[in-house]
Amino acid sequence: MKNHFWAKALFTLCAYSATAAFANQIAGSGMIGPASAHEGHDVMANNPLAEKVRDVNARFADVATATAEGYAPIPCVSGIDGGAMGIHYVNGKLLDDDGAIDIAKPEAVMYEPQADGTMKLVAVEYISLKGPANLDGHLFSFTNSPNRYGLPPFYELHVWAWRDNPTGTFADMNPDVSCDAAIAQ
Repeated sequence: MKNHFWAKALFTLCAYSATAAFANQIAGSGMIGPASAHEGHDVMANNPLAEKVRDVNARFADVATATAEGYAPIPCVSGIDGGAMGIHYVNGKLLDDDGAIDIAKPEAVMYEPQADGTMKLVAVEYISLKGPANLDGHLFSFTNSPNRYGLPPFYELHVWAWRDNPTGTFADMNPDVSCDAAIAQ
């Protein structure tokens, strides 16, 4: 009985060691990527939709452009588990449209407030009151009502085109964005 226990333990240890050595050999060979799909590279760099969004919405780098085009700020949005979306500048006229999504006219432009009082463009959000909606094959998420924005049920897609998001280019919250520097509007 004692010999059986030690034989089993030795077999398990050898199997574990061989598996770990094999995994290290494969990882070092380039046959597989890093342990995390987002580890070690810029997530948004390889995303065609994020590239399109950056190209057609670069004008929003200056928050004055957003306000000139009819966008107005709502308070900074933080996540309960950390991270944030930032301050949304929302264009109400675009919310009232026919549900058509125009990549060059996002319903919301998102900024991270900076310690010096400036705003840094980090993302845009496409919102449709009609759905299901999609943009270039990316299906929007559904948000029911009541919600913290006071909107009826809607569909939304965040595109983190100017700030890498370790949880994904289209995730709602970004752990690398903060509302810490936000001041009352």
